[in-house]
Amino acid sequence: MSQKFTIGIEEEYQIIDPETRDLVSRAEDIYEPAKKELGEQVKAEMHQCMIEVGTNICADVHEARKDLYHLRSVMDSVAREKDLRIAAASTHPFGHWADQKISEHERYVKLVEDMQVLSRSLLIFGMHVHVAMEDKEMAIHISNAARYFLPHLLTLSTSSPFWRGIDTGLKSYRCEIFKRYPRTELPDYFSSYSEYDNFLKLLIKTNCIDDGKKIWWDLRLHPVYPTLEFRICDIPTRAEDSIAIAALIQAIVAKLYKLIKQNLGFRLYRRALLQENKWRALRYGIDGKLIDFGKQEEVPVKELIAELAEFVDDVLDDLGSRETVKHLFTILETGTSADRQLKLYQETKDFKKVVDHLIEETMADCRPASKTVAAGAAK
Repeated sequence: MSQKFTIGIEEEYQIIDPETRDLVSRAEDIYEPAKKELGEQVKAEMHQCMIEVGTNICADVHEARKDLYHLRSVMDSVAREKDLRIAAASTHPFGHWADQKISEHERYVKLVEDMQVLSRSLLIFGMHVHVAMEDKEMAIHISNAARYFLPHLLTLSTSSPFWRGIDTGLKSYRCEIFKRYPRTELPDYFSSYSEYDNFLKLLIKTNCIDDGKKIWWDLRLHPVYPTLEFRICDIPTRAEDSIAIAALIQAIVAKLYKLIKQNLGFRLYRRALLQENKWRALRYGIDGKLIDFGKQEEVPVKELIAELAEFVDDVLDDLGSRETVKHLFTILETGTSADRQLKLYQETKDFKKVVDHLIEETMADCRPASKTVAAGAAK
């Protein structure tokens, strides 16, 4: 392919006190030492119990894996030096947002001023995947079609079944928290880039937003970088799950690009219909069913993921991601982070053990022999 589908991955980690297993507002303690090694790849976030990392622009998933594993390893090491831990999950099992400090950065102060309790209570953690797409007109058309697959991606990534010590009954409660913000959820359909651009200009002119960064849809044209940014996913606890989902996202973009270049269309569905599938995805995860709108019937998620893998099969070799995408079937077999968290809690009724599990699993793929944090997290 002449188009280079470079990718980048951003992840937001929880900062954990190993004694209490609760969130702790100590981002400042690990930000500076981490920045000495990672530079601009690490940044603080609105809540001081959160730290964000981002890979470099990666030519393929193999570069992305190496970079992401390195980022997790550095953050884990820096945190441990400060007697802290990091964990990758989209909600903390029992932590409360009211106990956490907000960064004094001007941008976040303004957000809290604008959004009030909605910002303070937005204690969720996510993964964003960027795929290069410099042609904005092409990006809009790919985005229109890629919306269909966003619920599928969510099912594979779920990691937020708990909220403030409650089993929510949902696989991704993060989605329900985030939807309280304006300009979230699935994007609408735009017939052209000019229509989309006019929409943005109208919001800016009428003081709804000051720039495109305040468009927080599940999929958006990034307002600064020439990328399509997929924001639908929970953050997977296992790093290899993150890489496999990123590989699938890259393949979806490449496949849709190929179809458009061949003058082949992909049927577009109304946002309201796609939202029905998003609800099913966040409620049931990979154990549920989504609606196949072409067939107008329910289909088990696991069958649909297999169909999706087949749909992108003809671009995997060019992308060098065939083996990586196979890991999706491991997720279907062993479950997502949400599934494992729920199973452990049902067995133990102990949220602290769930946190220990998250700490351990966050690093399980990133070092040759992961230390057993579960046995020693409280030391």
